[in-house]
Amino acid sequence: MSTPFYVSPQQAMADRAEYARKGIARGRSVVVLQYADGIVFVAENPSRALHKVSEIYDRIAFAAVGKYNEFENLRIGGVRYADLRGYTYARTDVTARGLANVYAQTLGTIFSSAAEKPYEVELIVAEVGEGPEDDQIYRLPHDGSIVDEHGSVAVGGNSDQIGSYLEQRHRDGMTLAEVLKLAVESLSRDSNGGERTLTADQLEVAVLDRTRPQQRKFKRVLGGQLSRLLEEGGTSASSGESSGESSEESSGGASSGESSASEE
Repeated sequence: MSTPFYVSPQQAMADRAEYARKGIARGRSVVVLQYADGIVFVAENPSRALHKVSEIYDRIAFAAVGKYNEFENLRIGGVRYADLRGYTYARTDVTARGLANVYAQTLGTIFSSAAEKPYEVELIVAEVGEGPEDDQIYRLPHDGSIVDEHGSVAVGGNSDQIGSYLEQRHRDGMTLAEVLKLAVESLSRDSNGGERTLTADQLEVAVLDRTRPQQRKFKRVLGGQLSRLLEEGGTSASSGESSGESSEESSGGASSGESSASEE
């Protein structure tokens, strides 16, 4: 009689977590950033049929990386939850926090179940508020934990490197064109430190715009509008660099004993 093969619970959970992380890392990254008028979602996604970013409810949007069929099932479940809760109670009772808790329970149950493999997905649920201080962004890894994020967040691919790049450069009150430029710059950097060129056709971009008069704040940024915003962001950056150089030259000419310092 053969001896049954034993794996400790700790090792089994570690193996399941490693399996899920490897699947998520194979996907192209998604970044989410706050800007002056709301929250922007930017994904490297050349497909026009399969979306990584979607609307859930009036002020709530969803972004994901990993296996499409798995996070699409989660998205549909979230829409059903939001519609039912909004119909049963009130539309204001549908919140990103409540939706994140539902997703956390689902992902946690699947991750802990020995009968099925863990989902290879990582989610972001965001809600735009009346002001920047009221915005909510939640990141949900494969194990169902919830991380409350502020300012910027990246998931999928080389998310650690992208997240560090965003954290160093993102600031409050940026315009939509500025955060789009920053998002594209971060996504263009590969794991080896090199840079690629990403065009508007390779990007999926959407916003939760608090200034929209409609009850629904979600809007996709497509085609010509996206190209113009990317060009505007590049022009603004170039203008800023030129004005910085001019001011340094002026200060240098005023006094030869003074030295000027610039921040990257």
